[in-house]
Amino acid sequence: MRWRGRRESSNIEDRRGSGGGFGRGGGLRIPIGRGGGRRAGFGGIGFILFIVVVSAIFGINPLTFLGGAPGGGGQVVDRPAGGSSQANDEMSKFVAVVLADTEDTWNKIFKDMGERYKEPSLVMFSGATQSACGFAQSASGPFYCPNDQKVYIDLAFYDQLRRQFKAPGDFAQAYVIAHEVGHHVQNLVGILPKFNEMRQRMSKQDANEMSIRVELQADCFAGIWARNTAQKGILEEGDIEEALNAATQIGDDAIQRRTQGYVVPESFNHGTSKQRARWFRVGLTEGDVNACDTFSTSNL
Repeated sequence: MRWRGRRESSNIEDRRGSGGGFGRGGGLRIPIGRGGGRRAGFGGIGFILFIVVVSAIFGINPLTFLGGAPGGGGQVVDRPAGGSSQANDEMSKFVAVVLADTEDTWNKIFKDMGERYKEPSLVMFSGATQSACGFAQSASGPFYCPNDQKVYIDLAFYDQLRRQFKAPGDFAQAYVIAHEVGHHVQNLVGILPKFNEMRQRMSKQDANEMSIRVELQADCFAGIWARNTAQKGILEEGDIEEALNAATQIGDDAIQRRTQGYVVPESFNHGTSKQRARWFRVGLTEGDVNACDTFSTSNL
């Protein structure tokens, strides 16, 4: 991916080296998937039909609900002053460029549909930090918090993505960000709050099924971003394969097989490797949010 010298997003908070602390507030945390808790999202302008279908069939978005006083918020830690080398290193610039690319993609899509896209912020942290969804730790992996509309990532995750998940490459790293931004798109249309409201009526089985569908849609949205990025002529040979490999390596079956040696399909909540790669490819091929309807299809 030829990213150097391109526009960087200004919606970046660099909290690396600022220390951790316990955030206040309940809410939802939506990580990309590390084989543990529940995650979800939904999204896309014009998905009113999805809202009706999902509301009728399911309940809440199956996520990790953190304790704390409702409505509370984490303390914002500003970017380190003085242009430190940490704030200006190559990886932080890369993340800012990728976020800018997602802004270009979704600003255009929303505008074409007569809506305004509210850009999320991206928080880079090291070790731990506060979020409006609670205490964020590196072990959680990258995640999106709808309470403050921010994506959180410890850049050390990229080393883990390369070593543990066998998913190297800058476009694999970019896919991680695009997936979390996909959850932000889902949040903007009000689906996540709706799921939260209805969560008491959802069984564990339905929660897992819905989690898979919302995660696959975020993968599809990431594919739409990849298509728009490709159209700019900045992709290099092998980039798409890097993203598809990353989607494959973080499938529920792949993670369970890697961590425990066997798979338990009924515990899946993100989708299989095949499903995640397939829906990324759907977004990449179609480039249309309406093609990302993971809710009305029985064939995921």
